[in-house]
Amino acid sequence: MSYYSNMRKFLILFFVLFLTQRVYAFDVVYPRKTNVSVNSPTTFFIGASTEPLTINGENVELHRTGAFAYFVNLSNGKNTFELKTETETKVYTVTRPIVKPKKMIKAKFIPLTQSTYIVKKDNTPLRSSPANGGLNRITNLPKGVSVQVDGKLGGFYRIVLDNNKKGWIYAENIGLISNKKTFASISGYDFLEVDDYFAYIFHLDNQVPYEISVGDVSQLTFYNVKDSENGQYIFKFPYKEAAGTSKTLGYIAQYDGNDFIWKIRKFPEINKRNPLKDIVIAVDAGHGGNELGAIGCLGDKEKDVVLNISLYLKEELESRGAKVVMTRDSDEQVSLDDRVKIANDNDSMIFLSIHGNALPDTMDPNKHRGTSVYYYNPESKLLGANVLYSMVDKLGLPNDKLRQQSFAVIR
Repeated sequence: MSYYSNMRKFLILFFVLFLTQRVYAFDVVYPRKTNVSVNSPTTFFIGASTEPLTINGENVELHRTGAFAYFVNLSNGKNTFELKTETETKVYTVTRPIVKPKKMIKAKFIPLTQSTYIVKKDNTPLRSSPANGGLNRITNLPKGVSVQVDGKLGGFYRIVLDNNKKGWIYAENIGLISNKKTFASISGYDFLEVDDYFAYIFHLDNQVPYEISVGDVSQLTFYNVKDSENGQYIFKFPYKEAAGTSKTLGYIAQYDGNDFIWKIRKFPEINKRNPLKDIVIAVDAGHGGNELGAIGCLGDKEKDVVLNISLYLKEELESRGAKVVMTRDSDEQVSLDDRVKIANDNDSMIFLSIHGNALPDTMDPNKHRGTSVYYYNPESKLLGANVLYSMVDKLGLPNDKLRQQSFAVIR
């Protein structure tokens, strides 16, 4: 999966091994070169062979397709591995660097005179801690929002939200516009109700940070607001009372000039005989084009495997009445932003991204396998769990857990 920038890109979807029967001589897919450096105490060899195989004299178990995965320990320095069949020998040198421990220099917080900065990049994360990744997002801010900065720590500016709450933004995403405080005034709001949404339009004279929580009572909080207690403007929406259910399906929040539009999706009426009827579902086949994704033992490319699965899924969902939007239906490269845009432009209610996960060198591919589901928004957790448990039950795959992660497409 391309989101795992620190992971080795090889495919561990072992059910792929059952898809085709091919004739191989002796092929090693990973490591990709015979002389590599691996900063890990372990690594592995994966590939395929039509003949019995040994690695440093040890017999390697072959799948009936010829595929193999062999986990090895590494010593500091050079490690030599001889992969041998009846007709061919390959020698690999895997070097584990001897790393001298570095003295950690702890960044110091530098207080600054409170000033106004502007967000320079759309979807800039406002985080609860100065770490550039993980589940510490308060919200994502669009280009043009003004924020109050009172200090810097490492590569982050500290953002003043109110007297008691602070946030953090990566320094390169904002720029100084004034040495003075810039707060907003809110003159009121309009309410609209349409078939699929409840919608509020708040009228401000400046774009400021905001935070949203959803539930029986959903809440929108604007920060850095004039003439308000603690600089906050809090608006509560009784979702359960208005919608007649506690089930939530998310929202759209965006500035249009200085107006802020908050659209809360209504939970649809479900046709009990045909529960997917008219539900818009985005199916996202990962990778594509020059982005191969992971490579399997038999040389299968993740981009091809997940496209085949996605096209099959589209057919199955449509046969049950769903309206399916594909982010790609051929071997083409599509950016993460475009995948999100396609789903949003088509007002998709559900987004499913299909991938074949990779493992780091520290994990034994013979032990760490199965199927997993990732979600980000809390309202997605139950659907993710149902998908996972259904796959485990129907396909007999090992349960590799339901996990919350901050991946762009599901965020």
